[in-house]
Amino acid sequence: MALSPRLEARQSQSLVMTPEFQQAIKLLQLTNLEISAYVDEQLEENPLLELAEADSASDGDAVDDERSPEIDDGPVEAPGADLDSDYDNMWNGDAGGETPTSITMEPWRNLGGGDGGGGADYAPAGEISLRDHLLAQLNVELDDPVDRVIGAHVIDMIDDAGYIDGAIETIAERLGCDVGLVERALDKLQRLEPTGVFARDLRECLALQLRERDRLDPAMAALLDNLDLLAAHDLASLKRRCAVDDEDLTDMLAEIRALDPKPGLAFGSEIAQTVVPDVMVRQGPGGDWIVELNSNTLPRVLVNERYYARIAKQTACKQDKEFISECLHSANWLVKSMAQRATTILRVASELVRQQEMFLSHGIEYLRPLVLRDIADAIEMHESTVSRVTANKYMITPRGTFEMRYFFTTAIPSSNGNGASHSSEAVRHRIKALIDGEDANRTLSDDGLTVALEDEGIDIARRTVAKYREAMHIPSSVQRRRQKRAGMG
Repeated sequence: MALSPRLEARQSQSLVMTPEFQQAIKLLQLTNLEISAYVDEQLEENPLLELAEADSASDGDAVDDERSPEIDDGPVEAPGADLDSDYDNMWNGDAGGETPTSITMEPWRNLGGGDGGGGADYAPAGEISLRDHLLAQLNVELDDPVDRVIGAHVIDMIDDAGYIDGAIETIAERLGCDVGLVERALDKLQRLEPTGVFARDLRECLALQLRERDRLDPAMAALLDNLDLLAAHDLASLKRRCAVDDEDLTDMLAEIRALDPKPGLAFGSEIAQTVVPDVMVRQGPGGDWIVELNSNTLPRVLVNERYYARIAKQTACKQDKEFISECLHSANWLVKSMAQRATTILRVASELVRQQEMFLSHGIEYLRPLVLRDIADAIEMHESTVSRVTANKYMITPRGTFEMRYFFTTAIPSSNGNGASHSSEAVRHRIKALIDGEDANRTLSDDGLTVALEDEGIDIARRTVAKYREAMHIPSSVQRRRQKRAGMG
C-alpha cells in the first residue's frame, strides 16, 4: 500500500482547560491557610488588588462590582464559561459578585441539639519553657563550674517530654571530657524538678520518681525491669518475677499509674495549633439549622477600579496597557473565583447538614451512611467537585469540630430486613460502648460482639468487628479480662 500525505477535516469534541480554569479548580480545594497565602501572593503581584478592611464599605476608592464612570470594559465573564466543562458545578452566577457567608436551612423539627456555641480554646501565653526552668535551677543547685557547663549541654539535648535525646558519650566527646564527669553531672541533674527529667528511658524516668517517694524497693525494681510484661498485661509472670501476691501487685500497679511518664510536658512547649473551621453550624431559635462560612478564614479582595481608570489614561506604551489590562482581568477573575469557592462550600455544607440532621440532634448513633454521590446528586454537582470541596475543610457544630469528610461513611446493612442501614462510624461507636459496659469476668469476644450487634439489628461479620476493634486500638477479650481484673481497664 502506497503512503502519501493528504489533508482531511475532522470534527471532535474535547475538554480544554485554560490555565485560569485549572487555577479555579485548584482554588476550590485549598485550605483556608493556603487561600490566605495565595491571596497574599496575588496582592504583591497585582497592583489593582486590595485587601478589604473592616470599614472598606465606606471607602470610595475600592469598589467590588460597581464600575468607575471613566471606563467601560464590558461585562466580565467567568473564565471558562464558553468551554465544554463542568465549571457551572462550581459557579452558578447567582451570588451577584458578593461572597456568600450564610444559609439558613428550612425549619426542621426541633429535636434539641445545643445552642451552637463553642469556639476555639486558646492556650495562655507567657508560660515558662522546660529549658528555662531547668537552667534557672542549674545556676542554683550545681556549684561546680564543670558540672554547669556539662549540665547546659545536657539540657540542650532533652526533648519536650524531658528525656535525653542522645547518648552521653556524645556530650563527652563534644566537650573533650571523660564520660565519668558527664555521669556525675547527670546524677545531679536528675535531682532537679520536675522529678523524672534527664531520664534516658521510661524505666529510668519512673525509677527517679519512685526513688524520690522512697518506694524503689527490690519488688518495684523488678517490676520496672519487666515493663514489657506489664505492657502485655501478663500479670501472672509479673507476680513470679516480683515475688509478690495479687494484693501487693495491685498496689504496685496503682503506684505506677500515679507516676508521670512524660514530666517535661508539664511546662510550656510549642502550642498545638487548633483547627480553624471553614463552616460554622448552629441551631436557630425556631429549631432550624443555620450554616455560615467562617468570615475570618475568607480574605476579601477588592478591585480598585478608580486606580485602573487613572493609570489607563496616563499610559501610552502598548506594553504597559497590555500589562494593566491583564492585571484587571486577573483581579476580576480572582474576585469571582473567591465568591464561587465560597458559594460551592456553602452549598455542600448545607446539604451535609440537611442529610445529617439526626446526628446533629441526637449524636453519633444517628450518623447516616453517606457517599459523595449522594451530595453531588442532591445539589446537582459532579462528585469530583464535592470531593475537592470536602478535602481538608472543617465544620464546627454543637457536637464538636469535624472534618467534612467525617460525615461520609460506608453503610452496614440491617439484620431485621427493614431496609435501613447503619453508618460504619456509628457501628464503631456501638462496639466501643458494648466493650466499655462489659463485666470484668465476662468480656465479650468478637463473636459475642457480633451476636450483640445482630440483636440490635446490625448485620456485620465477625472479621469486620475484629477490624473495627483493632482500628480503635482495643485489645482482645483475653487482654481486656486481664486488665479489668487488675483494675487497669
